[in-house]
Amino acid sequence: MIKNKLLLFIGIGTAITAFYTSGGADYLTPDVFGSLYKKNPGLTAGLFFLAYVMVTGLSLPGAALLTLIAGFIFGFLPALVIVSFASTIGATLAFLFSRILLKDWVQNKFASHIKTVNRGFEADGAFYLFTLRLIPAVPFFVVNLVMGLMPVRTWTFYWVSQLGMLPGTVVFVNAGAQVGQIEALSVSGILSPALIGSFVLLGIFPLLIRKGATLWKKNRSKRENGE
Repeated sequence: MIKNKLLLFIGIGTAITAFYTSGGADYLTPDVFGSLYKKNPGLTAGLFFLAYVMVTGLSLPGAALLTLIAGFIFGFLPALVIVSFASTIGATLAFLFSRILLKDWVQNKFASHIKTVNRGFEADGAFYLFTLRLIPAVPFFVVNLVMGLMPVRTWTFYWVSQLGMLPGTVVFVNAGAQVGQIEALSVSGILSPALIGSFVLLGIFPLLIRKGATLWKKNRSKRENGE
């Protein structure tokens, strides 16, 4: 068992190293994917999906940027479908890597987060995961890794994560899609109400979600206390 874990760990490390040393990150750009998309939309969507799964599954930086790029290249609805499923599958892979392979490392690296998440999970169960997905109080990749140590089923982690991340995905994809609709770089295009509105929403979304969660907790506390 230990030997298999070691081989898997070496394989993941080799894949990450090869990806960056070969310049793989340079291909995760709007220009490259945009050019491929014009030639072969289906293949491009598939490659982008796999790239997104790899980035999130291996806890690499760049998921937010990839979400914006997806909206820019594919448009709102196709990008929403691609990113929603790719991000959730990648998150679940990271969750499983933590549970099966990286348990000791995660315990040492994120000890403070584990205590916080464990208290929240004991109090609210899967709903706590849902709020973590809505409110970026804990980094996306840390949630994936730390939740691997919690007593939560893989399927529960998957569907709660997909549902909880969906509002944020909508906001980011929409922002990218609005940029992609600008025909040319002009003042009128940049200052269009739709584009300005999408980036305003991008900025205030975390505040709105945090406020909503706070109100929900207050109402729940009142109900529990019979107020």
